[in-house]
Amino acid sequence: MKFPSENPRKPGNMNPPPVPVHTNLVPPKKVQPGMLQSSLVHASLATMQNPMGCSVPRLSVSRPASVVASIEAGPDGTVVFTFMKLKTVLAVFVVVVLYLVAGGLVFQALEQPFEDNQKITITAEKAAFLQRHPCVSPAELEAIIKHSVDAVNAGVNPTGDTSYNSSHWDLGSAFFFAGTVITTIGYGNIAPSTEGGKIFCILYAIFGIPLFGFLLAGVGDQLGTIFVKSIARVEKMFKNKSNQISQTKIRVASTLLFILAGCILFVTIPAVIFKYIEGWTALDSTYFVVITLTTVGIGDYVAGGNRRIEYMKWYRPLVWFWILGGLAYFAAVLNMIGDWLRVLSKKTKEEVGEIKAHAAEWKANVRAELRETRRRMSVEVHDKLQRAATIRSMERRQLGLDPARSVPGHAVPGAPSHLQQSGH
Repeated sequence: MKFPSENPRKPGNMNPPPVPVHTNLVPPKKVQPGMLQSSLVHASLATMQNPMGCSVPRLSVSRPASVVASIEAGPDGTVVFTFMKLKTVLAVFVVVVLYLVAGGLVFQALEQPFEDNQKITITAEKAAFLQRHPCVSPAELEAIIKHSVDAVNAGVNPTGDTSYNSSHWDLGSAFFFAGTVITTIGYGNIAPSTEGGKIFCILYAIFGIPLFGFLLAGVGDQLGTIFVKSIARVEKMFKNKSNQISQTKIRVASTLLFILAGCILFVTIPAVIFKYIEGWTALDSTYFVVITLTTVGIGDYVAGGNRRIEYMKWYRPLVWFWILGGLAYFAAVLNMIGDWLRVLSKKTKEEVGEIKAHAAEWKANVRAELRETRRRMSVEVHDKLQRAATIRSMERRQLGLDPARSVPGHAVPGAPSHLQQSGH
């Protein structure tokens, strides 16, 4: 029994067509034939072949952005802008607003009861004073209080004999005030009262703040260089003593050590000095130091407020130089942390890009294998079904059960005799 020859099977394409994979990485110019046409794969290969980062594909901006997060120099000298997306800006804005609301609620819960008690106390004291001194009218008392408040706002302490109080505008105090203007601390305990002073303060701040910014950046860079060299020496010392400790742990430990040393130098020691000179509590001294070095400058505590301090004309300028050193130190620390975070972010992006590249390659290969398997299975199933149908058709013709293919008067070879006779 002959069977019809089955359809020839088409050879499978072992090199599947390229699978487009959308990515933000720019593929290299040269693509070898037969390789997977995926820019992520080529980016991964380029990253692995070039671990020093000489010519690594960069992320491109795929969405409209509104805020420039950073500006970097590309390997070919071009300027690369990294944008913060609008959704990110809105998310940060919402977080800041929520942070402000939470802070406002906490401050309200802590400070408003004390304020209410102060209002009740001052009202009761005014009423008691008027009862003890009937010769003083309420209007006269309010006038004295108003003059006292104006004196405090002008920087004059109305308590005691004011004729012996030192001036807020001697050379040392004026130097300290000018320093608070250009550092943007602005305690607010004293301020210009004349029109000429206000106009000059405006111009002085406009030109002085950028100038101080350049100075702060320069001093911060010098301190940062000193910190980096010192940290490198500490790392080398630890590495020579023990090779079992990882480089990351040594760097973190040395960095924390220098940050702690800087906090002791610019926060703890000045707080102790202010506590002794100003007569403040330890909490008040620490509060003043932190509020000053963060440039908040609330003004409830100001260095030099105690008029019994000797050498006042030298004391406040020295305080300003401490402010300069503290601000430069914290700027250097923040810059150093920012540089490390940028390096860590770059390494993380490269690792994530490599993982995505391998995942895209694996996914494309799996899809190609699935397509090839489905094609092979469909061809095999079709061949088997066609073969089975052919066999059934031939058996039916042999048994004479296929009227469409059996001819009357002609015997089917191999058919029973009674079926052949019935055909006549």
